[in-house]
Amino acid sequence: MVVRVTYRRKHTYQTKSNMVKIVKTPGGRYVLHKIKKLKAGPHTAVGLGHKQIMGVQCARHTKGRRSLLVKRAYGGTLTHKQVRERIIRAFLIEEQKIVKSVLRNSQKRR
Repeated sequence: MVVRVTYRRKHTYQTKSNMVKIVKTPGGRYVLHKIKKLKAGPHTAVGLGHKQIMGVQCARHTKGRRSLLVKRAYGGTLTHKQVRERIIRAFLIEEQKIVKSVLRNSQKRR
């Protein structure tokens, strides 16, 4: 049996912002309850893996600017793993430059 109910708000289309759930009340009636959207939270750029940034709240559920940041370099844009990877990469590149210069100097002395 199909339960016939009417939408109490907005339009009747089943869009992302208008999802509902049929609930039976103690009085025996069937009514629609609106389902809130799940908050996904901020993510990194698609080119960087599209990972969720931990510790940063969703922008529409925040109380201020402070909750949109994490107190580290690239806090609101990169995850901790991506920041760590960048630091290690920069360190290894600098080490490689030093090794090249040392090799060049040793070859000149010979």
